[in-house]
Amino acid sequence: MINDRIPESGKRRLLLLTGARQTGKTTLAKSKYPDLRYINLDAPENREAIRQVSSSLWAKDIGHAVLDEAQKEPVIFDKIKYAFDEGALTFSVLLGSSQILLLKKIRETLAGRVSIFELWPLMMCEIFNNKTTAPETLPLVDDVFSPMAFDDIFGNQPSVLLAEEDAWRRNAQDYLLQWGGMPALLPLDASERSQWLKDYEYTYLERDVADLVRLDDLLPFRKFQRLAALRSGCLLNYAELARDAAVSIDTARRYLEYLRLSYQTWLLPPYHVNLTSAVIKTPKTYWLDVGLIRHLTGVKEVVTGELYESMVVGELVKWMKTMARDGDLYFYRTRSGLEVDILFESPAGVVGMEIKSRSVLAAKDT
Repeated sequence: MINDRIPESGKRRLLLLTGARQTGKTTLAKSKYPDLRYINLDAPENREAIRQVSSSLWAKDIGHAVLDEAQKEPVIFDKIKYAFDEGALTFSVLLGSSQILLLKKIRETLAGRVSIFELWPLMMCEIFNNKTTAPETLPLVDDVFSPMAFDDIFGNQPSVLLAEEDAWRRNAQDYLLQWGGMPALLPLDASERSQWLKDYEYTYLERDVADLVRLDDLLPFRKFQRLAALRSGCLLNYAELARDAAVSIDTARRYLEYLRLSYQTWLLPPYHVNLTSAVIKTPKTYWLDVGLIRHLTGVKEVVTGELYESMVVGELVKWMKTMARDGDLYFYRTRSGLEVDILFESPAGVVGMEIKSRSVLAAKDT
């Protein structure tokens, strides 16, 4: 869906396409811009060659290009800025998976010149649309973010889904709850998917974390990563995480920030209007891809309430970011136990959402 929002190469524009590793940034850029030169800066020889290109010759020697793993060679940002400001370069695409390095360089050199797009794991509607030949449909939440009145939104929904569409939607949800939304998993069988997720963990540790910070020992971070996945959907408690991971509280804060900056986790803040001492002020932490939660925690079959809630929150985050919808997500909980799982601000006002994994609602759910 993000493909429709990304501009064509005929416009004067610098683009940054960022997101977690293996979400399809390279595939999207190559398919969207087949005529652009592709340079992967993960290759040391490409980085060495790029260093030899002067700013004045950048447009001639490199030209309009897709520059993958841009954070690996920060010198390119100044050279692109020079060529773009001189008018010799009118279009380039930067790809990368590290927010902290990419956005820092952009703030320093390309501010006001670059459009930023984030690519997330596949959403349920994308999995559904990929598996069915029915016309492409948008999720209900898209209407909620529109100016439509709620009565109109829900009044337009069918009371029941026909058998085929209902089956496809259930299949898409079941797939997402089991494997998550990484695009590379779709054509694989179950054993291949499990191996892919295992490999992803090590690739992420060795490449994305290495881009963010130099860790002499990855074992404490790996342990922290698994503990954070086990607490997806829970109130964030740095002291508890630090104790269980056998690291300091400051280290626990840094580790969680690394996970957030590499698009693995999301912090959901409490609703902040007129907070009193009776309202919980601690954020909740969510791992955004359920497949990775299952791999890291070893929970392979059962769908827990926290797992289902993580899937729903992940869907909302991915949709808002992908479609550039205005608004923010929150939760609300009082110390006495009153809770709303999700509050989000829409043009029609603040909307509350209760998340339940049960197929039948109980009286206490309403």
